[in-house]
Amino acid sequence: MRAPVVKPMLKAAALCMALACALPSLAAEKKLVILDDDLDGFSPAQVMALQAPDVQVLGFTTVSGNAWATDATAHARRMLEITGHPDVPAVQGAIYPLVNTEAETERWEALYGKLVWKGAWMKHWVEDNFQADPQYHGPEIVPDLKLGNPSVVKASSELAATFMLRMVHAHPGQVTIIATGPLTNLALAQKLDPQFATLAKELIYMGGSLEPRQVLDSDAAKQFAREFVNTPRREFNIRFDPEAASIVMRAPWKKIVMVPADPSTATEVTPALLKRMSAAQTPIAKAIAKRQTGFPLWDELAVAVWLDPTLIIEADDLMVDTNIDHGAGYGDILSWSPPYAPGVGEQRETVVRQIDVPRFEALMSQLLTRPQPRAVGAPVP
Repeated sequence: MRAPVVKPMLKAAALCMALACALPSLAAEKKLVILDDDLDGFSPAQVMALQAPDVQVLGFTTVSGNAWATDATAHARRMLEITGHPDVPAVQGAIYPLVNTEAETERWEALYGKLVWKGAWMKHWVEDNFQADPQYHGPEIVPDLKLGNPSVVKASSELAATFMLRMVHAHPGQVTIIATGPLTNLALAQKLDPQFATLAKELIYMGGSLEPRQVLDSDAAKQFAREFVNTPRREFNIRFDPEAASIVMRAPWKKIVMVPADPSTATEVTPALLKRMSAAQTPIAKAIAKRQTGFPLWDELAVAVWLDPTLIIEADDLMVDTNIDHGAGYGDILSWSPPYAPGVGEQRETVVRQIDVPRFEALMSQLLTRPQPRAVGAPVP
């Protein structure tokens, strides 16, 4: 008999079983994230998360803001095709803000002055600038996308708020939510289930404004400074749905990181940076190369400081809320040092004030130019 052979075979079988058992735990070590955004194009922010090797994107949820949620869902579906992630759900969210409307916004402007940017409600620019004319239309219309219309990835039949709730219940204490548009979906989820915020790991949102200053000397930076030079507390993502922002800011999150407009003034998509971001022979790089230069990197900052918190050079510890009084300050950010807060539900937030721009650009370029999964759908034109 050759009994000694049995022991190595048993050992090999045991090793295989051990490895098989270890695989789920290794997968579980990936950082879980939901990306909530008002996508109006192929955004490097979301692509960074999809390309990060230690991240599992549970889903894209969309909301109206820069574009209607219907438009944003089409962009999300196409992005998932180009990046090679057809299994990631694209989940449509709120079409309209909780309270604010287009008509009320126009009435507010008649009383208090024109807003620089109104997103889906923008009909024309107040002043000339380098950006293309706004594409004004209703939510029932989804124009053809410049990178081709989605054909493989379908929109989920679920609603964004219920998708978020399902994910945080399935993975309690593990799911980060990165919100880079208006906060309507998160407010709806919180109102549907008061456990929502407590079940999430953390919230990181791009929105709000404290006291941004123009940092760069480009023509684009001067134009974007119009938005905050006379109204330093006003920022579009919060102003589009102030009531939702206040609900979310008062929810009992374990951790909140606010990435306001302030650190974005040191960033800009220059031709040189765009060349670095698209320096690969991949569908992602081809899509990134079509991006317009001149824009600050608002949403990308929110994803970057989540991926690498050491990028933060300066931050404040503040209590934050949103002004929902329908007067001149409607939608403006309110903030206090903790001892001075009114104590009506506002939460403590880490407010990012300054980031390491060279390291941020290096991280972004590295992720965008990594090898990617095979794209599906129509090729990038």
